[in-house]
Formats: sequence, structure tokens, C-alpha cells
Amino acid sequence: MELFTGYGLDYLVRWLHFLAGITWIGLLYYFNFVQTEYFKEAEDAHKSGAIQKLVPRALWWFRWGAMITFLSGVALLAYRHQGISFDITVGALLGTLMFLNVWLIIWPNQKTVIASATQVAEGGEALPEAAGSLAKAGLASRTNTLFSLPMLFFMGSSAHLSHGLLSEASTAALGIIILLILALEANGIFGKQGPMTSVGGVIGCGFGLTIVLYGIMAFL
Repeated sequence: MELFTGYGLDYLVRWLHFLAGITWIGLLYYFNFVQTEYFKEAEDAHKSGAIQKLVPRALWWFRWGAMITFLSGVALLAYRHQGISFDITVGALLGTLMFLNVWLIIWPNQKTVIASATQVAEGGEALPEAAGSLAKAGLASRTNTLFSLPMLFFMGSSAHLSHGLLSEASTAALGIIILLILALEANGIFGKQGPMTSVGGVIGCGFGLTIVLYGIMAFL
């Protein structure tokens, strides 16, 4: 049976990569487009209950979806290393930074926010670092949303635009793209949300970044 051949194993890993990625990015969009907007309008009691009971469940699927997406992606890159193109390199870089943001920034800071809400619900005082942790997690989450649009574009283009302009991208273009992405990641750690504060803003920035990266890769 073909499923139990090398080609079949390759397909199964790809399927797992897609499935986990859909889970991860779907929850990323839920947090940014739905939950954040709801929390702006929710009453304190409802918001506290959601932070204690709903958010931890969503974050479990979110972070492990990111983990499985990353690990299956690494497996695919290792297995098909000879087929790595410039666009898959850009997509993989964006995905790796997004994964690190989840596990090193979003999840640790969200744990502080959840602990603070739980402590308040039990009659205690809010943790003094909770507000700062929420801001850090929010900025990293907005950055991941920004990165997600070009990441998905370049992951797809590696298979469907492989005979077009992207196959002729220069090393200089790739270097500029990497520097730009790292600068945006630095802002995601130390900077501000800026135009990404609103849902429309972060979506617009994501499409804009995709166009800029494509333009650099295709025409430089």
C-alpha cells in the first residue's frame, strides 16, 4: 500500500503539519479577532471567569498545536532538505519565530495573567506584574498574526509558484527579508503594537508585509 511507503510517510507528516497548523493558526485568529475584542466589552465577572476557565483550555490547544506544527515542519525540512527554496526558507523562518513567541513569550506571560485572575477571584490581590505580562503577550500575539499572512503565503508559494519569479530570487533579497523580519520580531518583543492595535490594522499590516516581502523576493 502506498501509504506505507516513503511517499506515504511524507504525506502523513504533511497531513499532520497541516492539521496542527490549522489548529494553531485558527486559535491565533480566535484570540486576536474574537476573544480580545470581547474582553474589551465584557463585564469584569464574565471576563474573570473566561480567563480562569476558557483561556487555559484554548491556550493548551494553541501551544501544542504550535509545537506539533513546528516539529512536523522540522521533520519535513530534514526529509526534503534538497528541495528547500527561498520562499520555503522565508515561510519556515516566520513559522519558527511564531513558535518561539508562543512558548517563550505568550504562554509564560499568559500564565501570570491567569494566576492573577484566579487570585483575585479567591479574594486576593491582583499580581502587580499581570498588567505588564498581558501587554507582552498581546504584542507577541499581534506580531504572530502579522507574520501568519506572509508565512502562509510563502508556504503555499513554495509548491504552487515554484516555477515563477520566486525561483529566481537572489541571496541579497533573502538577506534583506531576513533582516526585516528580525526587526519586526524585535519590535514584537521590545516595541509597541502601533497600527496593529486594531483588528483591521493587524490584518492590513499582514497583507502589506506579504506584498513587501514578495516584492523584495520577486524583483530585487
